[in-house]
Amino acid sequence: MSTTAACSTLHPETAPRRVAIVAGEASGDLLGAGLIEALRARWPDAEFAGVGGDRMREAGFGAWHDAGELAVMGLAEVLKHLPRLLRLRRALRERVLAWRPDVFIGIDAPDFNLGVERWLKARGIATVHYVSPSVWAWREGRAAKIGRSADRVLCLFPMEPAIYAKHGVDARFVGHPLADAMALQPDREAARTALELPLDAPVLALLPGSRTGEIERLGADFIAAAARVRAPLPALRIVAPMADRRARSTFERVLAQSPARAALGDALTVIDGNARTLMVASDVILLASGTATLEAMLAKRPMVVAYKVAASTYRLVKGLGMLKVDRYALPNILAGDDVVPELMQQDCTPDRLADAVLTWLRSPDAVAALEPRFMNLHRELRRDASSQAADAIVEVVSSRHG
Repeated sequence: MSTTAACSTLHPETAPRRVAIVAGEASGDLLGAGLIEALRARWPDAEFAGVGGDRMREAGFGAWHDAGELAVMGLAEVLKHLPRLLRLRRALRERVLAWRPDVFIGIDAPDFNLGVERWLKARGIATVHYVSPSVWAWREGRAAKIGRSADRVLCLFPMEPAIYAKHGVDARFVGHPLADAMALQPDREAARTALELPLDAPVLALLPGSRTGEIERLGADFIAAAARVRAPLPALRIVAPMADRRARSTFERVLAQSPARAALGDALTVIDGNARTLMVASDVILLASGTATLEAMLAKRPMVVAYKVAASTYRLVKGLGMLKVDRYALPNILAGDDVVPELMQQDCTPDRLADAVLTWLRSPDAVAALEPRFMNLHRELRRDASSQAADAIVEVVSSRHG
């Protein structure tokens, strides 16, 4: 179908607005649910359909496919599922075009969504991409490519729109939903009570990642570091929250193989979920680099950030100049300063991790100075993201259809 034909067959203005959405994984489902509720406040009769999860269905979304169908991780798994994903993408974009929505919104999942957006945009459908890929860290030139797919990009971080502007791409900072969801003043006592942790003992949270590969790379170092921290602090409680059954199984296997297991004794507890509550309850968080560092910042807790990738991958990324940042942890990137320690690759050793954790535990003044900095960053990100995103989408549709 030609672009002109697609535009001419859009349903008339008297009909309810139609919004097609594709959200991948649980985080996208949560964003989509908030967005649907905010858009429905502006378009009460709107119809929503596409790919989503349970939260979006509860908000009145018509799911043609479940978000879990896009949740594929790791190169081997992607290759295994590639034929199915390509078939799904072809069928989905044809169905969206036939449905004639006022706007198509791709939530995250850029490898899947940007191709769908580009195809639909070329056929006259307004497109929005919600959650910018990390253009500030990886190949800034991707911003121009994203702009060829989306009429507007909705960004979660304030530094992102300026990067898109350099490439002539319309991007809007809408705030971060996590900043809306988490309290400005966390209640540590309530969090400890909820997790049945003593109010007077030091607590170290261990978050070696949610994916099997992350836990296999970081788990042993985290366990050994925790044992070193406990040596001078016998009252220390150590808690490791696991994202799912697979993550727990992997961590417990790494723990069983660790020479440091005996030194931990009964100080270490592995729990299912409750990572956010544990962050609030903790004195220090030792965690893998990623979105969890943002949650730790919003919990106003000191942290030590670690990460390792395969040595060959690291050499390739550094050698090709693909990584464009000197800082990795989101709190440091947002602050433009080294406010929390980052220990990456060869620096990620049990001794260095333990030393960094102990420095926080022994420096109450440094912890006290950190909290207002995190509070300021929290306020900057707390903008009612779903409402801001909905307004930005209504603008796109209004400019297209009047």
